Amino acid sequence: MKVLVVEDDKKISEFLVQGLKDASWSVDAVGNGKEGLISLSRNTYDVVITDIMMPEMTGLEMIEEMRSSANMTPVLILSAKDTVDDRVQGLKNGGDDYLVKPFALSELLVRLEVLVRRTDNERFIYCGELTLDTKERTVQRSGTVIDLQPKEYALLEYLVKRQDKLVTRKMIVENVWNYSFVPSTNIVDSRLCRLRKKVDGDFEHSMIQTVRGGGYTITAEA
Repeated sequence: MKVLVVEDDKKISEFLVQGLKDASWSVDAVGNGKEGLISLSRNTYDVVITDIMMPEMTGLEMIEEMRSSANMTPVLILSAKDTVDDRVQGLKNGGDDYLVKPFALSELLVRLEVLVRRTDNERFIYCGELTLDTKERTVQRSGTVIDLQPKEYALLEYLVKRQDKLVTRKMIVENVWNYSFVPSTNIVDSRLCRLRKKVDGDFEHSMIQTVRGGGYTITAEA
């Protein structure tokens, strides 16, 4: 298992790295959210541990950037901020668990194992011939690998999780692009057009359908 530690306190970081290595984890460690995002763009991790208050970019800002780019790697927030409001805000910002400093290494290790186990159980989602690996963010249709850009993958995953249901342009803009408004450009239509060519272009059955005046839907049935 591979974990990314994002922590600016050198002593805590070193303690975490040693403890995780002793527990047979592979560990990378960086000192702030910006460095965390760089590591996440270059490597695949099973879980991320992050502090909140750090220079240049906070842990919460890093998590928001992760989720906006469709990176759903589970995140354990490790922070001295211990009020209920702090914990709620961390989870609302996209964190998957929250552990208050000071902490017991044994508890942290158990929490990591639970996060990874839960993620593995939810890793694959299906829609007829389509299989999406939500960890690696890869797609196959009838065994054929479909090469998608990050935003295309995020869009397809959003549709598949709502298969056979109408998805409006407004829903897509708010949940895939994280905009609170519908842009004047045809950003959704153009991206859906490219996605449809990749997902449906070489197959007899078109899965992605346009609903006139409404939006889009994806269906497994021919």
